[in-house]
Amino acid sequence: MSSPLGQRNALTFSHMGFYVRDIQRMARFYRDVLGFFQTDHGNLGAVELIFLSRDPTEHHQIVLASGRPTDLTFSVINQISLRVSDLATLRELRNRTLAEPDVSDLTSVSHGNAISIYFRDPEGNRIEVFMDMPWYCEQPLRETIDLDQSDESVMASAEALARSRPKFRSRAQWQSEMETLMGYKK
Repeated sequence: MSSPLGQRNALTFSHMGFYVRDIQRMARFYRDVLGFFQTDHGNLGAVELIFLSRDPTEHHQIVLASGRPTDLTFSVINQISLRVSDLATLRELRNRTLAEPDVSDLTSVSHGNAISIYFRDPEGNRIEVFMDMPWYCEQPLRETIDLDQSDESVMASAEALARSRPKFRSRAQWQSEMETLMGYKK
């Protein structure tokens, strides 16, 4: 008998929560800059919680929790990644983060299989906002890209980078291979 976890959709990612120092400042950033909606707010014992979502079918995708120690100098969060569907949205978010004084370390990169912006939120957590490309290439791969170029130039640059890799193929082909390897199809 196979495990139910081997079935597609038996286990899916839903949301994440993390501790913050200044919960109101962080909630404002995630609402006003990244466009999350605050779905709930309250206390659970001594911990204040703010629930945020961009999806009306998900009560929350991010939970901010008060209580991050002020003397903690290293964020254990490697990155929080958010997907967008097009370059216009990616550029809009880049421009919003550029205008935000609480954002630092903004960079635009191509991974070959995705175009991303990376930046630090007001408490230093790294955020990635990315757009998938229609092709696959092996990772890690990261090169700076100029998002002020035309859409055609950005796409051509990302594709050229991806094609320079030995395992380049279409995203559809890669996904089909992963479905087989993960046991979703034979």
